[in-house]
This record gives sequence, structure tokens and C-alpha cells, in this order.
Amino acid sequence: MGWKQARRRTATSAALAGVVALVLAAPPSVGAEPRTATAPLSGAVAVAVATQRNASPTPPPPRLPRDFRGKGKWIVRDLGITVPFTWQGRDGDSQMTAGGPQYPIWFTNLIYRDTLYTLTYKWPGLNEHPCSRIPGFNLEALNQGFENARFVGPETLRRTPQRRVNHWRVGVVFPNLPPGNYPRLPLALGDIYVDENNRGTFWQVLQFGVQNLYDPELDEWLVMDTFEHRPGTVTLPQRCEPPG
Repeated sequence: MGWKQARRRTATSAALAGVVALVLAAPPSVGAEPRTATAPLSGAVAVAVATQRNASPTPPPPRLPRDFRGKGKWIVRDLGITVPFTWQGRDGDSQMTAGGPQYPIWFTNLIYRDTLYTLTYKWPGLNEHPCSRIPGFNLEALNQGFENARFVGPETLRRTPQRRVNHWRVGVVFPNLPPGNYPRLPLALGDIYVDENNRGTFWQVLQFGVQNLYDPELDEWLVMDTFEHRPGTVTLPQRCEPPG
């Protein structure tokens, strides 16, 4: 789900920021605001509405589909950089691409044939450009990670057009210890906004943590303008192909 070079440290933290899509606290979402009623309610009506909302079941967690294609923007706020972004899936493989040769940022992340790949072509201050690999990772593993997401609540992304979404949070903390006074290190956090009527339509993701090691503030956004449920194109870069 943005994944850059540091994501090879753990398969879980790498995945939870990708497409898809991931420490202590996240900044407010880009244009995301909690829904509010159009007029104040009072008395028995207010009580009935509150009871109905409290009784509403938690929706199912995000789930990246096997086939999809979408376009949008990759945003690095502290660097003042926004570049074009595409996210595509085909038969369970998927690929994110941000920027291009004419932009200050250019990278691609893939889940391809049960392996997670990250290749950063361009990034401010970066001189190393290897293709990193995490074998044994696929779409099923990513969606399994989403199963542990916490539901934040319904929201409206105030863009054009406005989009009603369900806001989810995914985190990775090391080590995995029970509640209590134990030392813990927050590694990664993801805020994921999926369509309220389709958990497989991803409109916005904030990722924050060690997987964003190249960025001084450790946070990056992806914001989708389109998201269609039809097969896209996934291409493994030549630099990531195994030798021989």
C-alpha cells in the first residue's frame, strides 16, 4: 500500500503504508472534517438519533481489491512538493508510482508475484537508488494487516467533489507487549479513508513513521482523484528483476 527504502526493515510496516497505505499522533487529514448535522436537534429526536448512531455497527475494514486503477497526487507537505500519482492493481499485483523524471520526487512501489519491491529513482538529498525486495509478501498479507485497523469514524472529505468516507487507523509498535508500563517504540501509522459504500475504494492515505525515513517530518500523503474497479497495469522495473 507509499513504501520507500526504509520499509524493508519489516514486512508489516512496509505494507501498512502502501498502497497501500502508515506514530504518536497524525496531523489532521487534508480537507477531512467530521460530519455535522445540518440543524440542531433537541429532546426525544436528539436522543433517538444519538441512540441510532451509537447502535450502528462498525463497518468492515479496508480491503484493497485485486483489480483497480486510480490517479491522484502524492503530497510531501514539509518539502512543499506535490507530484502526480497513480495506483493500479491487476490480478492481485499492485503498483504505486509517484512523480516522474521531470519531478523532484520519483518512486515506485510494487506487490508483484508475492514480493514487495521499492525503487526510489529521485528524492531530495538521496544518492542511493537500489531496488529493495521483501519476499513472501502479497495482497492477502496486506489485507490481513488491514483486519487489525481501528475505526475512527465517518467523515466527509471536503474536496471537489466531496466524498463521504470511513476513516481507519493502522499502526505498528515494537515490541508487541501487553498493556502496562512497558517500553514501546511506535514505528509506523497509517490513516486510511475508504468510500463509505465500498471499503475497496481508497480515497486518501496518510502514512507516518520509519517507512517515510527520507522525509524530514516522516509523513506523506496520497490523495486520489479517481478510483475505478477495473484492471490496471503493473510493470516490474528492469532494475528490480532478478539477475540472470
